Amino acid sequence: MVQKITPFLWFNDNAEEAVNFYVSIFQNSKVGNVVRYDEAAARASGMKAGSAMTVPFELTGQKFTALNGGPVFKFTQALSLFVQCETEDEIDKLWEKLSAGSPKIFWPLKEYPFSKKYAWVIDKFGFSWQLNFTGAKQKIASFLMFDGKQLGKAEEAMNFYVSVFSAAGGESIVNSIMRYGKENERCEGLVVHGVFKLAGLDFLAMDSGIPNNINFNESLSFVVNCETQEEVDYYWEKLSAVPESEQCGWLKDKYGISWQIVPDALIKLLSDQDKGKSQRVMQAMLKMKKIDIETLRSA
Repeated sequence: MVQKITPFLWFNDNAEEAVNFYVSIFQNSKVGNVVRYDEAAARASGMKAGSAMTVPFELTGQKFTALNGGPVFKFTQALSLFVQCETEDEIDKLWEKLSAGSPKIFWPLKEYPFSKKYAWVIDKFGFSWQLNFTGAKQKIASFLMFDGKQLGKAEEAMNFYVSVFSAAGGESIVNSIMRYGKENERCEGLVVHGVFKLAGLDFLAMDSGIPNNINFNESLSFVVNCETQEEVDYYWEKLSAVPESEQCGWLKDKYGISWQIVPDALIKLLSDQDKGKSQRVMQAMLKMKKIDIETLRSA
């Protein structure tokens, strides 16, 4: 099954190092073909020519992409990856690796009322991970924590995303919602644990039970892979809500989550062995907001 949505992690300049580390600690994982900055892309971005630009990789069979984009965005606790672990040995080993050199541990690995073993940690690269021993086969879900000005919108957002992606086909559904009880006056009735799928990809969402005033940013975005211009147009119209954030296929929705609406044709054209062609496509893309396939082909 083709993965429709790909989580996309924004690093400063150490994406390749981070990806190699992640691949080394997870099952069924590998690094894909690294795309490096050529002279033109380096001039446009300010990055070093020859350094890694994008690093595709798989963890537990799920596809991700890492980018070296410079110090524009820093990872936020509001966006993390949630790992379901099958055995205690799995979670213990992941904790040992991910907590090594950690600048902050939110929840140390131990038993909690809601889990036999759970942890929430920032790794040495600054990225946020949650680990949970469930006894089910290991898999990873993207985790969205609604806090600050987005507090109380987790359920609304889940239903909105499912409506957008289910209308376009693919498995998109809200699986379950658990709510805060009276013990949390600030969040009573809001989502403490929401499980949903978008085009077959697992997501979790919650309204933050503790006031952190942490908001979403572009450090973790979601690439929607599109086959046609019609698909690009559809997702752009449905998701884009912040015009000033529109650039090179990137957009921001009304909840502050960033998406990249990317036609397959763009990837093929940028990968052309004729460097002159690929550089002209890159220059054309840099002038765009929403990606226009015919304009790219003309370039």
